[in-house]
Amino acid sequence: MPKVGGDLSEYLRQTSMPTVWCPGCGNGSVVRSIAAALEKLKLDLDKVVMVGGIGCSSRTPFYLNLNGMHTTHGRALAFATGIKMANPALKVIVTTGDGDGLAIGGNHFLHAARRNIDLAVIIYNNGTYGMTGGQQAPTTPEGFRSTTNLVGSIEPPFDVVELAMAAGATYVARTTTFDFDEMPRMIAEAIQHPGFAVVEILTQCPTYYGRMNALGDAPQMLDYEKDHTAPLPQPSREEMVGKLSIGVFRKEVRPEFTERYAWFAGRSGEKK
Repeated sequence: MPKVGGDLSEYLRQTSMPTVWCPGCGNGSVVRSIAAALEKLKLDLDKVVMVGGIGCSSRTPFYLNLNGMHTTHGRALAFATGIKMANPALKVIVTTGDGDGLAIGGNHFLHAARRNIDLAVIIYNNGTYGMTGGQQAPTTPEGFRSTTNLVGSIEPPFDVVELAMAAGATYVARTTTFDFDEMPRMIAEAIQHPGFAVVEILTQCPTYYGRMNALGDAPQMLDYEKDHTAPLPQPSREEMVGKLSIGVFRKEVRPEFTERYAWFAGRSGEKK
């Protein structure tokens, strides 16, 4: 695994720099981690496809030197499913946000997980709709403010890990942009996993989420991530009050959708 400062330039589209992201945004750290994961795996980049929807995180395919597709809001998984079905030999990575992937795209998320189709889904969870002005998202914690709820959310947020596992994802992990060494490892495992893999990354948005909730600038928000998470195995119930667990929650192998589909398609051509 390359150390911080290692040369990952072959994985980046130099002509697309600088990024559109705000100073202090955690998305750049995630992009570096994806590049480091690709470096570790030594994949043929011509056989890797990255699909993004709409939102800050979904701009990621613009900056990585892969086959890329920028799609419509909430539909990244639908496009990615089509790509994987058309050419199962491809490694398909989806970059999506908590809003794009779990609100308008929530139904696609559930059914892609249920099918166990071989996709690696990286969910950038900053608790807000960052690109469109800081509105409340399905992951905004109760009591936290947004531009559409200045008194604080009264809605319980999705727990992305629990949602993914309940829907049938076979690799499920959660980490943060503070845990800089963990991100590439989990992303690499998700890409290699033979089934539907989800990596939730808690990432900072100082421009909206941090400012609206008095969490400070990027370094202070990284400290907030550190202080409000705990690695598996989970500590005592008392120590977990107000915290989220991070780590790999599920890693199992069960029949993958494109393989099963190919088998059924072959069977359909048999003489009765």
